[in-house]
Amino acid sequence: MGGTAGVDHRIAIVGAGFSGIGAALALREAGIEDFAVLERASAIGGTWRENVYPGCACDVPSSVYGLSFAPKPDWSRSFAPAAEIRGYLEECARAGGVSERIELGRAVHGLRWEDGAGRWRIETDAGERTAQVAVLATGPLSEPAIPRLPGLGAFSGAVFHSARWDTGRDLRGARVAVVGTGASAAQIVPHLAGVAGELTVYQRTPAWVLPRRDRALGGLEHALYRTLPAAQRAARAGTYWGRELLYPVLRSPLAGALAERLAARHLRDQIRDPALRAALTPEYRIGCKRILLSDDLYPALAHPRTTLVPHAVRELTADGVIAADGVERPADVVVLATGFRIGAALAPARIHGREGTLARRWSAGASAYNGTTVAGFPNLAILLGPHTGLGHNSVLVMLEAQLRYLVGMLDALQRGALRSLEPRVEAQARFEAMIRRRSRRLVFERGGCSSWYLDGAGHSLLWPGPSFTFVRRLRRFDLERYEARSAP
Repeated sequence: MGGTAGVDHRIAIVGAGFSGIGAALALREAGIEDFAVLERASAIGGTWRENVYPGCACDVPSSVYGLSFAPKPDWSRSFAPAAEIRGYLEECARAGGVSERIELGRAVHGLRWEDGAGRWRIETDAGERTAQVAVLATGPLSEPAIPRLPGLGAFSGAVFHSARWDTGRDLRGARVAVVGTGASAAQIVPHLAGVAGELTVYQRTPAWVLPRRDRALGGLEHALYRTLPAAQRAARAGTYWGRELLYPVLRSPLAGALAERLAARHLRDQIRDPALRAALTPEYRIGCKRILLSDDLYPALAHPRTTLVPHAVRELTADGVIAADGVERPADVVVLATGFRIGAALAPARIHGREGTLARRWSAGASAYNGTTVAGFPNLAILLGPHTGLGHNSVLVMLEAQLRYLVGMLDALQRGALRSLEPRVEAQARFEAMIRRRSRRLVFERGGCSSWYLDGAGHSLLWPGPSFTFVRRLRRFDLERYEARSAP
């Protein structure tokens, strides 16, 4: 049991991916020991545990895809593979002394705020827990999006989502259909092109693709970063600010046009067939959807055993796939590279605040004050929730800003002997208005496409500015914008 009166734990963290492990480490660094991490799976790692498909790797440089306070000097590649990232998180938990605070196989089914007691009652598959503060660290990429395709259950072959890869299935010589051409498909297709007997890729909308330029990192760099940590910090800073310079692509038509020229040249250099090149050319502004980084996707699509079908899937039959063109194409295996249900991940459990559920609160669009807290939901922090995503830089920059903000919130609760804190309704309304106003200037909302960057109401879930403006905004906990209730 924890040491806080009337609750099992002062803080309960739901999820043990990057956000949950980062939160646990930040709490320990701040001298806060009374917390528990509840993880539904049998191992930590979040999206890097779930995604084991061939070629899975980060599309953000490894120099900025790590916690700044837990540097790894020996990344194997400039874009780290998934297994290595998962190993990094395991080492962070072990070295940071938080492994023993993580309860594996502990699924959270619901959270309910008890206003009189000033605590969260947490329903798990092993009974109830209570905590003064709840931290949702479930991540936006945790719930696979399974399309409702007619005939999906009637298909006689194997069907699985990219995030639920069937590692025991041998695909050599098989007729494989890949549904989707997004970020996961961009890594899966090059692998399958080399092993499948026939590969058919179904593309609803083409993506803008830029060169990846991945490379192995050698012993010299590893030795330098081990012996001179300042060199690694400098490399991290250089990569970070270099990627911040990409932000104008998301706002300026001129910068976007220049980026589109680079992407068009990449396509022209790698695809010689004019018809295939035309099918792979987007009709929307670059950045409206996630920009893909790949050096081998286009060659894989031009492979002799690969067929690109530039149409959405209409239905499955017992023996194949029918696209919107009405043609049935045979398949032994169907891979659904169809992304994630972002809305379901943001509110993964039944979360009841003072006046209703979070799902109802977000029915007209997901929003959180400073991307972290929600009016009507006292003592609740959401990590990597609405308005914290980025289209140009490492989201871990946003996470670390939120962690500092969370520690400030916890400090305010303790110093003020407060029962609860939640953002004032008017403060959240002003924040939401600012987000809507600034988002209208960005390509996400006016670039001529739909994407997971937008919620069901068509509003952007991303931060409408350079990441350093978010970091600056959350540099201190703004207690004056919060409704504070004192302990009885």
